[in-house]
Amino acid sequence: MRQSFYLKLLIGIFQLSLSAIVLAGTQAEVKKPQSSYELMSPENKAMQDDPSLNPAMFWLGDGEALWNAPTGQKNISCASCHGDAKKTMRGIATHFPKVMGSKLQTLEGQINQCRVGAQQAPALVYESKELLSLTAYIANQSKGMPIVVKETAQNKVDLKKGHDYFYERMGQLNLSCAQCHEDRAGLKLGGSPIPQGHSNAYPIYRLEWQTLGSLQRRLRNCMSGVRAKQFEYGSPEMAQLELFLAWRARGLPLESPGVRP
Repeated sequence: MRQSFYLKLLIGIFQLSLSAIVLAGTQAEVKKPQSSYELMSPENKAMQDDPSLNPAMFWLGDGEALWNAPTGQKNISCASCHGDAKKTMRGIATHFPKVMGSKLQTLEGQINQCRVGAQQAPALVYESKELLSLTAYIANQSKGMPIVVKETAQNKVDLKKGHDYFYERMGQLNLSCAQCHEDRAGLKLGGSPIPQGHSNAYPIYRLEWQTLGSLQRRLRNCMSGVRAKQFEYGSPEMAQLELFLAWRARGLPLESPGVRP
């Protein structure tokens, strides 16, 4: 009787130890950056990988046309200054967000800065077809290249603020980005796996949206989901959070334009 009790106790301790090892291994895997592409179905992966199936290709075509179209009071195009995007924009998106002059700029913000400053044209509205198309077209020139955002003397303060936003609890649900995308990454919510929340595929065509959308749209969706006040499009707070997300995803290849469920 006593021997049977000790045998069961030893088996129980072994099972607990094994569970702890498995949990530790899972946590170690979560710490390694993983694109949410890896969590998609084979059908959705094929949609992203095949240009003939990826719906975002329509936006890329529009982006190329906008790149070459003269506009604004100066009546010049992006190509007038930057030439062939396939050559001059190669690798550019891997560095954004970045400090330009004294201001932290996202890729969208820099596009609008060029329009207003160089072309003397009105800034494009966030989530407009034009801005999404240009952003996707420029980002696509760096497809497959690793994100290289790093901490510098110029972006240190902004990076710290972005870090704080990521780990700060917010909204009526009192949740932070990290509680889902770090603590529970790899688990399931509503039957779907929780991704690490990396930004390496934006702009993305999301099947739920049935259109192309920016990272800022996705972040605002999350803020709305936890019933928090959303950061404004193009705000310094958005740029700082994007900067931290890019730094957090450093080393992952750009997939833009990605496809997601």
